[in-house]
Amino acid sequence: MPNNPTGRALRLLSLLQTHRFWQCGELAARLEVTERTVRRDVDRLRALGYPIDSESGKYGGYRLETGAHVPPLIVDDDEAVAIAVGLRCAAEAAIDGMEETSLRALTKIESLLPHRLRRRVSALSSNVTPLRRTADDAVIDPEALALLAAACRDREHVRFDYRRGDGGDGRRSVEPHGLVTAGRRWYLAAWDRDRGDWRTFRLDRIRSVRPTGGHFDSRVIPGGGAAALVASSLGPEPNSRAATLIVHTTFAELEGALRWFDHTLIETTPALCRVRIRDADLGRLAMAVTRIALTGPVEVVEPPELADIVRSLATHLKQDA
Repeated sequence: MPNNPTGRALRLLSLLQTHRFWQCGELAARLEVTERTVRRDVDRLRALGYPIDSESGKYGGYRLETGAHVPPLIVDDDEAVAIAVGLRCAAEAAIDGMEETSLRALTKIESLLPHRLRRRVSALSSNVTPLRRTADDAVIDPEALALLAAACRDREHVRFDYRRGDGGDGRRSVEPHGLVTAGRRWYLAAWDRDRGDWRTFRLDRIRSVRPTGGHFDSRVIPGGGAAALVASSLGPEPNSRAATLIVHTTFAELEGALRWFDHTLIETTPALCRVRIRDADLGRLAMAVTRIALTGPVEVVEPPELADIVRSLATHLKQDA
């Protein structure tokens, strides 16, 4: 790769498309070239139309401009597999219309993958079985989800109709503070204006979301945030499963992957992180391990059955690579 200018430029573009600031020395180390070569490759990308900002000086470097129109994105092998796996998981989401949309996108992505990557994605699909929705898993209105997410962001009052657990209906006026996923369920953490207290609401029971136009000041959610509030309202999950992992990477590299999963960081050192992840379904735990493995080598400490699935999956991926 270092001696192939085209391949090296594509790898450089893949790094820049994270939109983080890269010091020139960091890029040179990643690409195993000199800083002078990095500067030449940046000039090549600029000539192709990629808007790249630069900062000079001892700690100077490069960043791809945010929000600018750029040519098609470039992804590496691991990123392509991660996109395909993510779309397959999204097809199982309890959001109305998401299954069809995700499968259409997945079909397009898989048709563009080279044979070796299609085999890797196929190995993941054939060896991990998601837990299908049961009859009581009502789907979520995507428009309501979008409106509530915007209201959380903009700190805007909303009203909606809500079906309680006992089947009764009511109307709520709330200050929405955060959305939380728990397995296949989505929840809204909000300050209930009529009751003067915090409440959590299942999104599949929410209908007719209406922003009222009024705004509110953000409140401190008790217990440590929206996720903690929802966890407290749900109580312990009798069928929840936990897995302990050792990930051989820094926490800075791992942090972005962990935000997608219910997790507890047990230990972190400069060389590894010990973490516990939780889900009600063993198949989704295996999917979580594959996502986390993109950040560094993973050891499954427990449970043994998850370790067996991951070893089997690794064997198939090695054969199909």
